[in-house]
Amino acid sequence: MTPSEAEARKKAQILAEALPYIRRFHGKTIVVKYGGNAMTDERLKHSFARDIVLLKLVGLNPVVVHGGGPQIDDMLNRVGKKGEFVQGMRVTDHETMDIVEMVLGGLVNKNIVSLINQHGGRAIGLTGKDGAFIRARKLRVAQREQAGEMLDIGQVGEIESIDPEVISLLESREFIPVVAPIGVGPEGDAYNINADLVAGKLSVVLRAEKLILLTNTPGVLDDKGELLTGLTPREVDVLVAEGTLQGGMLPKIGAALDAARSGVNSVHIIDGRVENAVLLEILTDQGVGTLIRSH
Repeated sequence: MTPSEAEARKKAQILAEALPYIRRFHGKTIVVKYGGNAMTDERLKHSFARDIVLLKLVGLNPVVVHGGGPQIDDMLNRVGKKGEFVQGMRVTDHETMDIVEMVLGGLVNKNIVSLINQHGGRAIGLTGKDGAFIRARKLRVAQREQAGEMLDIGQVGEIESIDPEVISLLESREFIPVVAPIGVGPEGDAYNINADLVAGKLSVVLRAEKLILLTNTPGVLDDKGELLTGLTPREVDVLVAEGTLQGGMLPKIGAALDAARSGVNSVHIIDGRVENAVLLEILTDQGVGTLIRSH
């Protein structure tokens, strides 16, 4: 067998391996939180866009929710403003919110839309203001030093409700929704919301088959640095209680657990630094991250 024949056979085997997964998830919604290196490395950006287009073409319904922290920081630096964080959340005054909205709802969102379209998809960008589909209220943070005291960190929001109608309509017309995590308050104010939380809540409201969270780590690691997978929500609770999971992983774990306990069949925390990570996790036996089962 020549090298080219061997290569062709290998590709055919990969396609055959994907078939049962394509059949099983055909017509199902997959919510993907896109962030980290996958959003900044040119090669990975194109790889991600191709993955999303392929999922749509084989009959799945991907919905992309994206972050944009580094891009926001870059724009704040350009206008001479320094980003400030309290307990991992960005302090968002009016001026910062204008920049957040401009970067997330404009620059980053349209960049992702353009990339997906460039690779043969039909993407449409949204923020929670469109159709007022993400309703939010001001998030107040408990002050650690003084019990009972709450901190006002500006236009940072928590989700009050999500109306799935806009997303469902786009899906029914074969569009790929790309969502910036900006909510709208009762007075029309914009609120900056953690993208992991938006992706988690959206996966529940859309009754998604899967929630996929891209990270800059191989997945959920134990205290020896070994990858953990096939976890139940109860096992994850133990890891959090033991302090094995902390820092930037906690919002992801919180979103993952809420989704798994609210009807999303499986949640995947995967390594966005791996090319074709989304396809590998959904359409192959191997996978590239941590799977959390709903039960």
